[in-house]
Amino acid sequence: MTLKIIKDPVHGYIEVEDFARALMDAPALQRLRYIRQLGFSFLVYPGANHTRFEHSLGTMYLADVACRRFQMADDERQLVVASALLHDIGHGPFSHASEPLMEKYLHRTHDDLGAILEETVGGLLRENGIDPGELCAVVKGTHRLSAIIHGDFDVDRMDYLLRDAYYTGAPYGTVDAQRLIRHLIRTPEGTVLDENGVNAAESLLIARTLMRPTVYYHHVSRIGESMFQLAALAHLQDTGGNDAEHLLRLDDAGCMYVLANSENAVSRDIVSRLYERRLYKRAITVGSEQVSSAAYQDGIPLEKSREYAERIAELAGIRPQEVLVDIPAVPREMSLAVRVRNRHSETSFEEISPRVRTLNATRREQWRLGVYTLPAFREQVADAACEVLYIRKPTRQDTLF
Repeated sequence: MTLKIIKDPVHGYIEVEDFARALMDAPALQRLRYIRQLGFSFLVYPGANHTRFEHSLGTMYLADVACRRFQMADDERQLVVASALLHDIGHGPFSHASEPLMEKYLHRTHDDLGAILEETVGGLLRENGIDPGELCAVVKGTHRLSAIIHGDFDVDRMDYLLRDAYYTGAPYGTVDAQRLIRHLIRTPEGTVLDENGVNAAESLLIARTLMRPTVYYHHVSRIGESMFQLAALAHLQDTGGNDAEHLLRLDDAGCMYVLANSENAVSRDIVSRLYERRLYKRAITVGSEQVSSAAYQDGIPLEKSREYAERIAELAGIRPQEVLVDIPAVPREMSLAVRVRNRHSETSFEEISPRVRTLNATRREQWRLGVYTLPAFREQVADAACEVLYIRKPTRQDTLF
């Protein structure tokens, strides 16, 4: 067996085995070199130009470390390593920014790899003794080995927190991945955490919580994503959605080229604005203290978002494409199934670490509903949004605190 060595800025030198190298050279994985990991966060953080390809390599590396730590059989290790390497090949342009479009037109998410996997690397996997069906199950989270890349303390999350912090410069994604993996213990009942790894585990949970508003849900990133979705939606509505499969299999540049040359004027205008960073601005942004978040536990689909935008635009006396409504899902509580083991017993993670409750409360408070428009229309759109979305306007007393 020969090893290829790749220098990674996050993990250092990564050794790649022959079977993984063959998968890495497949067009489906090479495409990820041209899919930005953080979508439109580069509009906020100029360094956030890292890609899904780099993240896939990092996830593969940490998965291999974990498998060797658990002393897994070689065939199981190869399955998990291949799953980690290929887990993101289902992403559309600009990563999660295109997910709502995928759900609307293709009725799948980026984790539904079956057809893509079979079409692109199915034969290659079989040549290396890896069952594509098993790999899909690992990625989807339904396989007995899924926890390594799809669990409470999975290597996918470890890598993206470290990598996103590194490239954005945000000082919140510090995770001691090696220490955390070293203190994970695989048992027949599942994965448990040695008590010496509690601090490392807490650092991951804290990083998730702090990176959310700072990077993942930064309002400029959300505006960029919302503008992109409107451009794509306008284009696909003109074509009857017939080219959705093609559009969503392109990379970032390919997709933007299609939208920039669309017959739809709204698509062309939005893409021009994104390229020149002439972005929409916040008309109003509110949390659960001003609007009932209970109605938006799972967020809203694109159709509902555009319905709200049209009603707000009509009330404000402007065109529908000049309003964007962004209502993400309320963050789910971090409920950890992993148990903590010391020399005498096992107990739940929440009992050992009361910080989990505090972090969950913080995550709920971070939720924001946003309505965006062109700079000239901010005031009238804010008033209309309050009426359409039943937003309680802040009182003078609210502004004093």
